[in-house]
Amino acid sequence: LKCLYKLRKSLLNPIAQSTEKLIISMDPASSIFRLAALVWVAIFTCDNVAVRSGTIVTASALSPIQLEKKALINTGWWNSSFWTTDHCKWEGITCNSAGSIFELYLSGYYAGFNWRLSQLNFSCFPNLVKLTIQFFALTGSIPPEISALSKLQLLDLSSNGLTGTIPPEIGNLKNLIELNVGSNSLIGPIPSALGSLTNLSNLDLSSNKLSGKIPPEIAGMKNLTWLDLSNNNIKGSIPVRLSPNKGLCGGNFLDLPSCDTTKPATLFVEIFLPLAIVLSVIVFACLLLAKRKYKKPKLEERATNNIDVFSIWNYDGYGSVYKAQLPNGKVFALKKLHTSETEELAFIKSFRNEAQVLSQVLHRNIVKLYGFCLHRKCMFLIYEYMKRGSLFCNLHNNEDAVELDWAKRVNIVKAMAHALAYLHHDCSPSIASTCPDSSNRTLLAGTYGYIAPELAYTMVMTEKCDVYSFGVVTLEVLMGKHPRDLLSSLSSSSDPKIMLIDVLDQRLPPPVDRKVIRDILLASTISFACLQSNPKSRPTMQYVSQEFLITRKTPLVKHAAIQDISISELRN
Repeated sequence: LKCLYKLRKSLLNPIAQSTEKLIISMDPASSIFRLAALVWVAIFTCDNVAVRSGTIVTASALSPIQLEKKALINTGWWNSSFWTTDHCKWEGITCNSAGSIFELYLSGYYAGFNWRLSQLNFSCFPNLVKLTIQFFALTGSIPPEISALSKLQLLDLSSNGLTGTIPPEIGNLKNLIELNVGSNSLIGPIPSALGSLTNLSNLDLSSNKLSGKIPPEIAGMKNLTWLDLSNNNIKGSIPVRLSPNKGLCGGNFLDLPSCDTTKPATLFVEIFLPLAIVLSVIVFACLLLAKRKYKKPKLEERATNNIDVFSIWNYDGYGSVYKAQLPNGKVFALKKLHTSETEELAFIKSFRNEAQVLSQVLHRNIVKLYGFCLHRKCMFLIYEYMKRGSLFCNLHNNEDAVELDWAKRVNIVKAMAHALAYLHHDCSPSIASTCPDSSNRTLLAGTYGYIAPELAYTMVMTEKCDVYSFGVVTLEVLMGKHPRDLLSSLSSSSDPKIMLIDVLDQRLPPPVDRKVIRDILLASTISFACLQSNPKSRPTMQYVSQEFLITRKTPLVKHAAIQDISISELRN
């Protein structure tokens, strides 16, 4: 009777309900038949209620922390050997003091399985503040359920294979400060719902297949300080950053030239005229200095008479670098090149052609070249201003070098690889023979110590020359200095046994993180492959770039400890 009461009240089993109705509607000939039927219903129903009750108790017994761990396991993104351990200690996971996941960071190393973002149950992460999944080979679309992350402040899904449109539900993430979905294959218009993200300061939608007009609702982002919509098919007014998209111009809601075509003089007065004045002053100064004996400028910053316009802030063997600030606040880096070839017409023509090609390059890891100035006595390159200077300067300053920890250095190497692969294989036409070095130089001639050995007899720059230079710079990043002594030792017939730990930058503590160690071993192995004396034995930059994006299930070397790994093992 108790079970029958549960049956009528809870309605847990439709089959049992149908059976009960059947019994009630029957007019049995004997009480024995009625009793047997009721007993059968009671047994069936009690068993079903017990099973369901047990299921309910089991589900409710999981705490929010356990639900987070279960959601991580269900993605399949972590090896099953981790499942019995504390998930707060898994790679890429950061928890708060209460043990709830605060940050999820997955990049590069985990990639290669065409995973989907929908594999992550967003509703199980109520305390997630930072979500970064980049270079992870994610496919599919961005699920609208991502709006369940109510506390999210940073969302970085860049450099994946995401498709589909940007879901307007992202506009419900009111606490979002940074949103980066660049370098994917997203299509469609920019959703106007993004305008409700009033706390957003950084928005990067670059290098996708977005189309349509920029929604005026973006003007509602009062805290927006960075907007990158480059490399899309967008038209209309753009708030912050001009890009190669056709028909783009500045809107009225931010400080940019107006889209009003009846006022062409405004653009000339506000940008080109001040820049022309700055260049004229510098060229005039060059003509005066050309009559005097050349003296190497001091490394410390020197102000000129036009201190509000430009000042010398860096110097290398190829020229001085000026920091130029226009009256509207825009800052550029003007590099004056010192070379005796400036009077040769062939050199000037070559310089002009290469500078024009490079000025069209748009890549997140390549310093933007805005333009150039040619004169018989001096030449200037107009670059995007990099506040922290070149990699060379940072590596050769002890304080700055310590700030470049192992994870940052590996990311620098990866960024260089992706940039060179873009120049060699993704540009149309392809751009080779940039001869990269650690001082950000990419134009025309190579730099001593970075040039491939075959140039001594072929005098022909090829893509494999860039590959060799990349190998040198990679070792320089890991060692903290130019690897000339190491390369000299390795070229000797004795082939001394040099340990990797001994050549790594001694200003940093030895790496302990497993992921960082794997990346260092991979970067070192690739660098030695790039330094092969035979150009045909060197890999392409496309291959190198892809190597940094795949996951290996087996270690590169047999030893588990980095202290036991020798250079010869990595070379072989």
